[in-house]
Amino acid sequence: MTEGLSPNLQHLETSATIAISAEAKRRKAAGEDVIDLGAGEPDFPTPPIPADAGIRAIKDGKTHYSANEGILEVRAAAATHLSLLSGGRPVNADHIVVSNGSKQSLFNACFTLFGPGDVVAIPSPAWVSYPQIVHLARARPVMIAGDPEWSLKASVKDLERMLPGASGLILCSPCNPTGAVYTHAEIRAIAQWAKAKKVWVIADEIYRRIHYGTGPAPSFLDLPDDLLEQVVLITGVSKTYAMTGWRIGFALAPAKIANAMAALQSHTTTGANHPAQFAAAAALGDERVEQDVNRMVGEFRKRRDIVVARFRQDLPGVEFVDPLGAFYFFFRVDSFGKITGTDFCTRLITQSGVALVPGAAFGDDRWVSGNAETRLTRSMELRQEGFPLCLSAHVREAPFSSFRAFRPDPSRLRVDSRQHRRRICDGYHASIHQIPSNRTRLGDRTCYSP
Repeated sequence: MTEGLSPNLQHLETSATIAISAEAKRRKAAGEDVIDLGAGEPDFPTPPIPADAGIRAIKDGKTHYSANEGILEVRAAAATHLSLLSGGRPVNADHIVVSNGSKQSLFNACFTLFGPGDVVAIPSPAWVSYPQIVHLARARPVMIAGDPEWSLKASVKDLERMLPGASGLILCSPCNPTGAVYTHAEIRAIAQWAKAKKVWVIADEIYRRIHYGTGPAPSFLDLPDDLLEQVVLITGVSKTYAMTGWRIGFALAPAKIANAMAALQSHTTTGANHPAQFAAAAALGDERVEQDVNRMVGEFRKRRDIVVARFRQDLPGVEFVDPLGAFYFFFRVDSFGKITGTDFCTRLITQSGVALVPGAAFGDDRWVSGNAETRLTRSMELRQEGFPLCLSAHVREAPFSSFRAFRPDPSRLRVDSRQHRRRICDGYHASIHQIPSNRTRLGDRTCYSP
């Protein structure tokens, strides 16, 4: 697609997730009954308090240019919010830069930190935009394959073995597209490695609040200050508060980097949407909104439990990552016969009208991703005949037999020692069929987090 265009775009590819959603919309417009699981957003409305704050800001005339780095109200609310999530540690609002969504925050960070000759490690499978953003900064992304035994997470050992000379690392936890969550010990180990190697870490924590363990997911902000000297933390309001269309994200960075990112932004988009910043400040700063967040996360957890239970029951032998966060479900399809994730998704949307994203978009076409915990039909628990499609994107129902059409081929199921082996540490064990994401990798030892 880049022929005749600037060399800046030589690696550019269309976002696969957006392309899937566009194809689903096209089919719907043509009258087809399509369930779209491509785009990653909650199906809930924006909570009333931030919505009303945005409307009030418009009526009060907050419709002109805002401060380039973000209005003080939202930066202060973000700093307080991040502080409370990490045990009250100090967070300086002056080190926060507000942007038009966390994707722009990622762009700002990559353009500020990386350039020609730099190598940026990205644990794979990974969100489709990470390598594209790195390419646009004229750096070189290197995908580090995660270990299937460890929820497809990458360890320090993997990073060191695959890429000893990295300039940067982009780490997402809870992960898009797997839902895996890095433990406190894993994050600390990675931070210590990065500090020793002088590697900049961009920590994408946009899904931190959507966590099925106790409290928010582990964060780099849980670490001591000396491990944060080369860390840029990315987050925003899109996922937690169902505010994807408001386009407010922000980055927390060391002062020098924050100032540079703000300067870069002043020559691209200038400040973020002005009234949307007041809505974001209300979402982050009004404790009453926490009731809405808890309700949404509780519903995500309920849907997640249903999806996992039905996969175990109806598709035994199919590997999947047990999602402990975010709202995705990542499962392996190469045991369904001679089929790739791309083939699987093509056949599924053609035969059953269900749009999923092939793993090729995330770096491994043996897998498929869907927004398993968003827009799940609310009546599925009550239905007696059959089972509604677990990965439903709307309030309509679809038979779970859509997946039964791809029942695994027994001759292609892995039967080596990994298939039936159980790993044991400190009295806990787990099967390979369900890849738990609460295990911590410390050297060659396996431990579990509660």
